[in-house]
Amino acid sequence: MRIHRNAKLGLASRRELVLAVASGCSIRQTAIAFQVAPATAHRWWQRWRQASDAERASFSCLLDRSSRPTSSPRRLPADQEQLICDCRTKTGWGPRLVAGVTGFPHSTVWKVLHRHQISRAPRKEREPANRYEWPCPGDLLHMDVSKYARFNEPGRHRLTGITARPHANKKAKVGYDYVHAIVDDRSRLAYAEIHDDDQAATVVGFVERALAFYTGHGITVKRLLTDNAWTYTHSHRLRDLLDDHEISHKRIRPHRPQTNGKVERFHQTMGREWAYGLIYTSHTARHAALPHWLHHYNHTRPHSALKGQPPISRVHNVCG
Repeated sequence: MRIHRNAKLGLASRRELVLAVASGCSIRQTAIAFQVAPATAHRWWQRWRQASDAERASFSCLLDRSSRPTSSPRRLPADQEQLICDCRTKTGWGPRLVAGVTGFPHSTVWKVLHRHQISRAPRKEREPANRYEWPCPGDLLHMDVSKYARFNEPGRHRLTGITARPHANKKAKVGYDYVHAIVDDRSRLAYAEIHDDDQAATVVGFVERALAFYTGHGITVKRLLTDNAWTYTHSHRLRDLLDDHEISHKRIRPHRPQTNGKVERFHQTMGREWAYGLIYTSHTARHAALPHWLHHYNHTRPHSALKGQPPISRVHNVCG
């Protein structure tokens, strides 16, 4: 409904006003009764009187009209606007460069491009999401690693909002923590560990402990999905470990991280809620908080993909 937010009268009051004038009341008396200016009452009465029967029946004549002028004498002619649009289409330049070539003011070029809806390059169309979920826990595990910077004291910008750092802190190099994580495709049950690197020996040890974790929950792992990192694709020890457990190693297509999206989304949630959700005194305190947050994620935190239930709700051996 086209009613100005600061309008004194709504549509029903305007209707009552014009009907009161039509019944014989004077415009001044009606304006006093409805507590508006006589000019306002006169305007609505004239619009009602000049409206057609269809407009009166729909009350469209009592809606606010646009304040936009019907004509713009200072607007550029269509052929000159076309020159600006053609330059934008051929070169992809912004308003400032187009203004330099065509000779029109920058503000004029911007208005023309905005009017023709070519002031911004069109966004690439996203392909539809390909959502999938394996039928049983253990049918597919997603594995990936994320890196977090270490620190010996909380950043000043986290405490005070000041982004500048002392010179000594800039030169201090404390390294990074590598958080290795595995997420079950069906139940979203997650397992994660913090290590000093992401080398093959570290990955193999992590996978061994992860498989024991899922076995303890009654889950038999059949497939493991990873990206194409060198550690995952060229490690003979990892290959032998998966062969010993009769686990098929799947790899995503290059440049398609969304295939491994469940563990990617887990890393995003873990970073927001665990790594950056609290202010820690050091990275050591952050280490100590991971097991507690991981237990919360698996046992109590509602998961949107599981209809508000935690991942443990989809595990067979819940009581065990």
